[in-house]
Amino acid sequence: MVSAKAPGHVVVVGAGIIGLSTAWYLQEHGIKVTVVDRGGVASGSSWGNAGWLTPALTLPLSEPSVLRTGLKAMLDPASPLYIPFSADPSLLKFLAGFARNCTPGKWRAAMGVFAEVGHTGLDAFDEIAQAAGPGAEPTHPAEPFLTGFASVADRDALVREFNVIRETGGSVDYELMSGEQLRALEPTLGPAVVAGIKIRGQRYINPPAFMDSLAESVTSRGATITGAFNVVDVRDTGTGVEVIGSEGRSLQADAVVLATGAWLGALARKFGVKRVVQAGRGYSFTVVPEAMPSHPIYFPDQRVACTPLGDRFRVAGMMEFRNVDAPLDPRRIKAIVEAASPMFTGINWEDRAEEWVGARPCTTDGFPLVGASRSPRVHVAGGHGMWGIALGPLTGKMIAAGLTGTTPPAIMRHFNPLR
Repeated sequence: MVSAKAPGHVVVVGAGIIGLSTAWYLQEHGIKVTVVDRGGVASGSSWGNAGWLTPALTLPLSEPSVLRTGLKAMLDPASPLYIPFSADPSLLKFLAGFARNCTPGKWRAAMGVFAEVGHTGLDAFDEIAQAAGPGAEPTHPAEPFLTGFASVADRDALVREFNVIRETGGSVDYELMSGEQLRALEPTLGPAVVAGIKIRGQRYINPPAFMDSLAESVTSRGATITGAFNVVDVRDTGTGVEVIGSEGRSLQADAVVLATGAWLGALARKFGVKRVVQAGRGYSFTVVPEAMPSHPIYFPDQRVACTPLGDRFRVAGMMEFRNVDAPLDPRRIKAIVEAASPMFTGINWEDRAEEWVGARPCTTDGFPLVGASRSPRVHVAGGHGMWGIALGPLTGKMIAAGLTGTTPPAIMRHFNPLR
């Protein structure tokens, strides 16, 4: 049933995990939804990511050592964090703001916020799964989730982060492992992996399959999803909104949700959302190992994330701060291969498929932008950085609560888009 305060019809701009989750939760309140996207379902960063639902690793990017790494990375295209030299004022503004958040105090405070998120992101996935029924694409338990390291010293760095999670109110269930113990679980790991950690209570998804399933669920409940609809402007008419697309197209509704990922600022800025949303581009590809892994595997020092997708193995990495629409750079794929190949055995790295680049929307403080803009009819949902998948359904739940006047999850107070 639609609340008296709720809009009757909402346009959601963006058909990624954030946009479709928002549509799903709005439908839970009985609201008519139209979803539009410049490409189509999962045409942005929701398709080729690692698909991790990992509260233990949902951590702020602004860790103090990243700033030191980033300064060196500006000169090294092979670095996991690559910042090509640019005079782009928006990028320079983002980097200055990001640097201000890479202090130990601000990082620890951010860790406390992510610790508060905890498993509520998983709870939102469960709500969608329970309503969708047995035919929907599920989340998969990572029992356990594995991390691998080339040295014990590298492993100790992640253990220290886990200690901070516990100190700031979170919880992590983990166990230290040797390289031999890891290879007993995953024979495809090579001798360069000398230490590891297994983490319990984490999950993952097959992103393309999950996104298709979520889109089917939303449309089966009455929503329209229109691709190739490039929104060029949004207007608050005083009683509703007009969503204007290219080629003279437009839609009228009571409210709009901007869930456009790394393109968020272009539409949201005139509604008071001043935070820079910078594209932090990630790359991935798939291979078929001789022994197919059955667990997600992370190499923190190399910043390489690996996920089994049934008949193939996705390998992802890089954080590249550059123009959102720049083409795929083959050097980034090569850098991932060079970082990952010593850690495995039995993989033909030349036999790659599904090479992909996607733009993760990053904010300077590492927190998403979720909620009403200066206009009560224009809400935004973006800026999740690397954690759009993990926090997608929770974000949809928060946006739906804001639009319907119901009580939102408490964590939403940290994500005011007008901050």
